[in-house]
Amino acid sequence: MPQIYLCFLWHMHQPFYKDLISGEYKLPWTRMHALKDYYGMVRILEEFPQIRQTFNLVPSMMAQVAEYASGEAVDPFLQAALRPAESLTEQDRAFLLRHSFYSDPHHMIHRYPRYGELYDVWQREKSSGLRNLFGAQEFRDVQVWSQLAWFDEEFQANDPEVRAWVERGRNFTLADQRRMGEKQREIAAQVLPEYQKVAASGQIEISTTPYYHPILPLLCDSNIAGVSHPNVPLPPRFRYPLDARRQLLLAREYCARTFGVAPVGLWPSEGSVSDEVFTQAAELGFEWVGTDSGVLDRTLSRSVPVEGLYRPYRWQQQDHRLGVIFRDHFLSDLIGFVYSKMEAAAAAADFLRRIGDNCAGILGSGRDALVPIILDGENAWEYYDRNGRPFLRELYRRISEDPRMRAVTVSEGLRTMAPEPIDHIFPGSWISANFDVWIGAEEDNQAWAQLLRAREAFDSTTTVPEPKRSMALEELLIAEGSDWCWWYGPEHDSANREEFDQLYRSHLANVYRFLNLMPPEELSRPILRLAVPEVHVEPSGGISPVVDGEVTSYFEWIGAGVYRVDERSGSMHGKKFVVQEVQFGSDGVNFYLRVDFHAGYEQELSGMEARLTAQSLDGALSSYVAIAFSPGAVRFTDTRLAALPQGNPAKAVECALGRVLEVRISLQAMGIAAGSGLRFQFSLWHSGLPLDAVPQQGWLAMRTTNPVEMAQ
Repeated sequence: MPQIYLCFLWHMHQPFYKDLISGEYKLPWTRMHALKDYYGMVRILEEFPQIRQTFNLVPSMMAQVAEYASGEAVDPFLQAALRPAESLTEQDRAFLLRHSFYSDPHHMIHRYPRYGELYDVWQREKSSGLRNLFGAQEFRDVQVWSQLAWFDEEFQANDPEVRAWVERGRNFTLADQRRMGEKQREIAAQVLPEYQKVAASGQIEISTTPYYHPILPLLCDSNIAGVSHPNVPLPPRFRYPLDARRQLLLAREYCARTFGVAPVGLWPSEGSVSDEVFTQAAELGFEWVGTDSGVLDRTLSRSVPVEGLYRPYRWQQQDHRLGVIFRDHFLSDLIGFVYSKMEAAAAAADFLRRIGDNCAGILGSGRDALVPIILDGENAWEYYDRNGRPFLRELYRRISEDPRMRAVTVSEGLRTMAPEPIDHIFPGSWISANFDVWIGAEEDNQAWAQLLRAREAFDSTTTVPEPKRSMALEELLIAEGSDWCWWYGPEHDSANREEFDQLYRSHLANVYRFLNLMPPEELSRPILRLAVPEVHVEPSGGISPVVDGEVTSYFEWIGAGVYRVDERSGSMHGKKFVVQEVQFGSDGVNFYLRVDFHAGYEQELSGMEARLTAQSLDGALSSYVAIAFSPGAVRFTDTRLAALPQGNPAKAVECALGRVLEVRISLQAMGIAAGSGLRFQFSLWHSGLPLDAVPQQGWLAMRTTNPVEMAQ
C-alpha cells in the first residue's frame, strides 16, 4: 500500500550572545529556550516510539547550552533574577521590570495568576507614571516567575520542586531563588545528552547548519543577491567562500565531537542555497540538504504542484551530488503561525486532513509521498496552549494510529523512492526565494560594509600573535551570522533590537581589538534607524458615516480612532497581514468600524469570514457578529447581541463592502449604556483557520462612546 512519509525537521537555533572579550552573555535567549524547548521537544518523542524525526542543531547554540550546563556562562539576566530582592538598587529594579515580562501575555504570563497579577500592576505603573508599586516580596515573585514560566512542561508536571513552586505561585523565598538558579543548570545539563540518547536509538537524526548560522550564498558572493532580486541595491562586494567552507567544516566537526558521528544532513541557514554552497557541502561529506518550495519553483521556472513537491530530488554537477528536499511552505507555516490559535485536537486533525487531501492523487497513482515539514522548533510554542505540548501529543498520536502515514527521518525519507534529478539550484532562501531580509535595505548594506572593512583589516594585519589572530577570526565568523541582519531593515522588530545592534557592532569592534587596532568610530554609532511603531489613537470626536463600503467623504471618518498595523514580525517570519488599518468610533447611538485591507487582497477576500467581538470595558457584556465575504458583497451569518438575545437584529446591525469594509452595531443592542466605553477585536478566517487579527494580542478600546467626552 502506498505510504505518506512525513519528514519533520525541527530547526533549533539562537544567535551567539557571548561577548568574547568580557565573557558575558548579552541576551538570555539560549538559556531560556534550553529551559523551555530544546529538552522537551525531543523528550516528548519517548512517548511515541513510532515517530521518527530530524532535529537540526546549530553548533553555536549547542556550545552556549554546554556553557550554561557547566556553569561557565556569565549571564547578567540570570544574575539579576537571583539577586536578593531586599538589596535591589533602583537600577536593578528598572532592569528587572524591563526584562521580566518578555513572554506572551496570554499563554505564558496570565496562565499563572500571580505572574499575570504582577504584569498588570507593572502595566498600570507604566501608564500612570507611578513608581515603586512593588515591594521586596513582589520583586522576588517577579524574579522567580520571569524564569519559572520558561520551565518546560515536563518539569512543571513531573519535577516535584518545580511543580511545588508553580502550585504555590507566590511568596517565594531567597532559598527558592537560589534553588531555581541551580535547577536551570541541571536542566541545561540534560539537553545535549537527551539528543545523544535518542539519536543513538535511531528515533531521531541530527542534522546541522554552518557553525554561526551565516547566509552561505552571501558569504560566497554577496552579489548573488542580484540574481534572485535583480536591481536590488547592494553593498560593496563581499566574497569569502573559504569563510563559508570554514563555517560548514566547524559545524561538522563540532557535531562529530558532541554526538560521536558527523551529520550527513544540512539545513543551510534560513534554507539559503546556491550551486556554490551545494558544491562545498558535497565536498565536505554532507549527503542531503533541505530548502524551501519557493526555491524549487524558481529552480524549475514554474509553480510546482504537490506531486512534484512531495518527492526527493538529486542535485548533481560534475561529480558532486546531494539529495534535496523542499519544505511544504504552507503546511510548515500553519504550525508556525496559525494552529496556535486553535484547539489542539482540531488543529492536529486539520493538519493531517490537509496532508491526506494533498496526497490523495499521489497515492491513487500507486506512488509514495514524501512530505517535508520544516520549521523553527522553539519560537512558535510560547503562543500555544501549554507550550504546544497538547498539540504535538495529539498530532503524534494520530500519525501513530494512521496506517497510511509514517513519520521518518530525512535520510530514511530519501531512501523511499527514486529521486528526480536537477542540474542546478536557484539561489535563494525560504523567505520569498531571495535574500532580501539580509541584504539590500540601507541598514543591511551598512552592516555588510562594516563587516567587509573588518574582514579586510584582518587580511592586512599579519603581525599579531596567533592566539589573538584566532580570536579575531572567531569574532568575524560570529559577525557573519544571519541574525544581525535579521533585525536590520524593515521586516522585523523586537524589544531587543537595540541590543542586537549593539552586540553586532561589539563583535566587529572586538575584531580590531584582537588585532591591536583601534576600532573605527563608525562602530560607536547605531546602525538602526528610528523604528516606526504601530499607530493606536482613540477617537477624538463623534462620527456618523454612511455604511456603504465606500469612503463617501473624507470628512465622514474625521474624529475616528485609528489602529494601523505594525507589520514587522519578530523572530518568526511569515505572518500574513491582510488588514492594513482599522478606524472606529461612535455617534453616541452606534458603534462604527471601518477596515482597510492591503491592496491586492480584494479577490482573496471572497470566501473569507470576518469575526467582530465587542464588549463592555469590564468584559461583562459581550456581543459577536460573523460576516461572510462573497464577490463584491458581505452578509451577516451570525449575530449575537448582548441586549438583544431573541430580537430581530436587522435594524441593529449593518455592513457593506466596497473599497473598505464598514460595520454599524447599535450600542443599545449591545447593552452599552450611553457614554460608556467598549473594547473590541476583529479577525479574519479562511476555511476554518485564523488568518489575521487586529490587534494581534488583547483588545482595542474606546474609553467612552459619548462624542462630547471624546473631544475632552
